[in-house]
Amino acid sequence: MFHFSNIVRTKGDPKIVEGGASLKQPVDQLARALGWFSIGLGVVELFAPRRVTETLGMEGHETLVRSFGIREIMAGIMTLSVEKNAGLWARVGGDGLDAAALLSGLTPDNPKKGNIALALLMVGGIAMLDYRTAQGTKPRRPARDARRKLYPNRSGFPKGIESVRTGARQIAAHAGQNEVKQGDERRAP
Repeated sequence: MFHFSNIVRTKGDPKIVEGGASLKQPVDQLARALGWFSIGLGVVELFAPRRVTETLGMEGHETLVRSFGIREIMAGIMTLSVEKNAGLWARVGGDGLDAAALLSGLTPDNPKKGNIALALLMVGGIAMLDYRTAQGTKPRRPARDARRKLYPNRSGFPKGIESVRTGARQIAAHAGQNEVKQGDERRAP
């Protein structure tokens, strides 16, 4: 994969010779996969709700399926964002809603109860994945007795704030000299 990044590098940039291990933990990669899965499922529910309800024998609930699709897309986007833990917990809650909706379709007169049972198994498995991933990605806080790092002497400028001020003064002085020169050139006959 790193060979492709060498194509877009400019002439003076160093070339990547070898790829290294990913910095992402497996749980982060799983969270990303669940986020994309959520978006894909949401798109299907949003744009093909009749097909979903016909497969489950729950015709007439297309609006509910569309709303579930919007929820899935939003949870997927959140899972792919910086707030992935919140997105994963939204997915866990959504799995509960999905299971409740599917259970309402397990009526004696539904000829497609087998499809609902299979969908319930899938929702249960995905719910377990969502829960475990949400547990694994929760924000880590330092221990109460951990020593905090304080940086009161740092400005964020490698050479210090005074060097930045000096540089700004030099630029301002240089700009002022250029304005004087341009003014003289305009007045010259």
